[in-house]
Amino acid sequence: MIKILANDGIDAAGKKIFEAAGFNVSTDKVAQENLVEALKNFDAILVRSATTVRTDLIDACPNLKVIGRAGVGMDNIDVKYARDKGIAVINTPAASSQSVAELVFAHLFTGVRFLHDANRNMPASDNKETFDKLKKNYSAGIELRGKTLGIIGAGQIGKCVAAIAMGLGMNVMFHRLNNEDVVVDLEFHPALGQRKVTVNFKCVSFTKLITESDFITLHVPFPKGSSPVIGKKEFDLMKPGVGIVNTARGGVVSENDLIESLTSGKVGFAGIDVFEGEPLVKEALRKHPKVTLSPHIGGSTKEAQERIGIELAQKVVEHFSKK
Repeated sequence: MIKILANDGIDAAGKKIFEAAGFNVSTDKVAQENLVEALKNFDAILVRSATTVRTDLIDACPNLKVIGRAGVGMDNIDVKYARDKGIAVINTPAASSQSVAELVFAHLFTGVRFLHDANRNMPASDNKETFDKLKKNYSAGIELRGKTLGIIGAGQIGKCVAAIAMGLGMNVMFHRLNNEDVVVDLEFHPALGQRKVTVNFKCVSFTKLITESDFITLHVPFPKGSSPVIGKKEFDLMKPGVGIVNTARGGVVSENDLIESLTSGKVGFAGIDVFEGEPLVKEALRKHPKVTLSPHIGGSTKEAQERIGIELAQKVVEHFSKK
């Protein structure tokens, strides 16, 4: 019997697929330091972002045949090393894309209408004078329609973000790191019940994107040891009042440079779902009045987790069925 350790959990729909195929699935959480011993009893490990699978763990567990990542990014797994050892590494790149994209717009809408700050201050609005003052403070919001959204990264999530942006009447620019000449094909549904429309975007240069965008959102991997994609040099080139959203990985945007740019007014607001020292979040970010925060929940919707569980289970079952 194939034994699977879903160390960071798996949706019930995915577990049912495994059980129907005759696999044994354990969802009992094993501490990182105890994984070497525990994995001697399993053929595969499934993780999200909490558990890491590095070279030392791979070397210590020669019985492992599959490493599954319930999500898109695999920077918590030494992918090449595992594959060189003959271990299959499987992820679910499309299952959570819509959920992440919708969170991007939750942050954008919150930022342009000051909802994050209003929610901090409205509890004190217990009289007309205070209410009128807050109303005045938050009456200078802007619309997303007609603005330019720069999307760094042209994968599944970036495409979902672009589709929502187009539906709102925004202009869209893509940049794919290290590959400026690529053309992005996007299937767009103008309205429910209407046929799909294919839209082509030629990726623009990095400089064009950061200098001409009203809002910038990042959807790129961030390998260990990489330099930030956006730091002081990039912030200095941006439009005054630009909005930044990072639902990719902590470190893709330099937090210190972001805080400095927010404080100076260069950046109008930032929406952050991922952090450099996660799970710790810098106090300057936590308390900044121009920042909206979420605790790394980009793909954490009921629908996404069900899709992830199903897709991952199907791929793992298919892998073992070929053996």
